[in-house]
Amino acid sequence: MPGPDGNFDERIAARYDEDAASLFDPAVINSTADFLADLAGEGRALEFGIGTGRIALPLSERGVDVFGIELSRAMVARLREKPGAERIDVTIGDFTTTAVKDAFSLVYVVFNTIENLTTQEAQIACFRNAAAHLEPGGCFVVEVGVPDLRRLPPGETFRVFSGEENHWGIDEYDIVKQGLVSHHVWIADEGVERFSAPYRYVWPSELDLMAKLAGMRLRDRWSGWEREAFTSESDGHVSVWEKAGA
Repeated sequence: MPGPDGNFDERIAARYDEDAASLFDPAVINSTADFLADLAGEGRALEFGIGTGRIALPLSERGVDVFGIELSRAMVARLREKPGAERIDVTIGDFTTTAVKDAFSLVYVVFNTIENLTTQEAQIACFRNAAAHLEPGGCFVVEVGVPDLRRLPPGETFRVFSGEENHWGIDEYDIVKQGLVSHHVWIADEGVERFSAPYRYVWPSELDLMAKLAGMRLRDRWSGWEREAFTSESDGHVSVWEKAGA
């Protein structure tokens, strides 16, 4: 069972930045931070699941006043070790229910983090909490993958998504419950280490309905942070919903 830090305990936090090294590519960071800074404008930004500050820190460097909500104290401890972290106010808690004082022009959740919420009810609560923190006309941004079920052969429940020399990654799907467990196996000189975490995959149309229930409407949907067109072949999307009342 997950502890008070959820699935991102000290063991995972200690190696998170190293294991997610591709996400720290300057091109990825810059396009993400530029996109979010443009939406935030002169307002403040709130990140749900701020983690080790991969996006929050460069966004803050662009002059945006950034706040965060994060369940894992171990992840926040890594954030606090980095230059510029003193500019970011982080509240420890579940981002489906935790409230931060005042309103924001932007709330965002990146890199599939919304799928860490393993029930539809929790994902709906996330949208409602985002809307509650937004100013009228403010935006909620979600970056998440499109469920990859087309690559799952009939009758199969496992799909390999990584087969590197020192790392194997396998997604185990539960079609009935719209869930999956992502299994990671790392091979090193000191031995083999395994980590498995549950997720709930979610479709773009389902997210649009969640937004509508929270009083928001879809403004834009792109396949990436460079505003590439979203098509039937896109394996992920960056969606922007706007709170009513602008």
